[in-house]
Amino acid sequence: MTDSTTAAAAGTITIGGDLTVNRLGFGAMRITGDGIWGEPKDPDEAKRVLRRAVELGVNFIDTADSYGPEVSERLIGEALHPYPDDLVIATKGGLTRGGPGDWRADGRPQHLREAIEGSLSRLKLDRIDLYQFHRPDRRVPLEDSIGTLVELRDEGKIRHIGVSNFSVPQLETARAITEVVSVQNRHNLGDRSSDDVLTFCEQNGLAFLPWAPLQNASGAVERVATSLGVTVNQVALAWLLAQSPWMLPIPGTGSVAHLEENVAAASLRLGDEQLAQLNG
Repeated sequence: MTDSTTAAAAGTITIGGDLTVNRLGFGAMRITGDGIWGEPKDPDEAKRVLRRAVELGVNFIDTADSYGPEVSERLIGEALHPYPDDLVIATKGGLTRGGPGDWRADGRPQHLREAIEGSLSRLKLDRIDLYQFHRPDRRVPLEDSIGTLVELRDEGKIRHIGVSNFSVPQLETARAITEVVSVQNRHNLGDRSSDDVLTFCEQNGLAFLPWAPLQNASGAVERVATSLGVTVNQVALAWLLAQSPWMLPIPGTGSVAHLEENVAAASLRLGDEQLAQLNG
């Protein structure tokens, strides 16, 4: 790892057959206020983070209309538009907010239509390259929610459809309706409950976007980090990148310094012994 490392050092992944991006992205959830609610304490720093991410070769940014709500998408539009030709902005819809830390599923077709119109406006886009259904809503048939995204894709407002917080059976149901190109589930060193979903993605050529990638619960992480002279976050990201070529980590932060630390992990390669310690 060097100070000049960019996200390109992680290699690339192609999503949906036509979106090729560097395999270390940026999650724009934490450029909002506490509890992912309201404006950030320092909006200028939030915009600096976004611009610095692009300077460091990050060309995949993940957000959602519920982050803020609306704040993350708006800041991305203000900081980065007009966008570089190779920048893919993925967003999500299907959650509403009642306050800090309060997340409520809403998969109604009417809500999803309203959500995507808002996202297009805030992001200053005519079409969203990757639109992800944020979470299944048990009150609404999955066929209705996914079917609405298919309609929106047919109308030219979505390029590719992804899903988030899905089980394998739910993913199979969605794929019976339409092509799904990505899955975004919680996955990190301390939570591997989506291993079966990752395996499904590998078998079917779907990108896997792990959210909460930097949360870990293993003392082995600190030992490996100390032995390599790197940070625990860098080890956590290197571990994710080593898990699968279909893995696309999206670590997020509201700090330029933390962003640079995360991107430096793109060039960190863990050896078999280190991976064995982390996987143990």
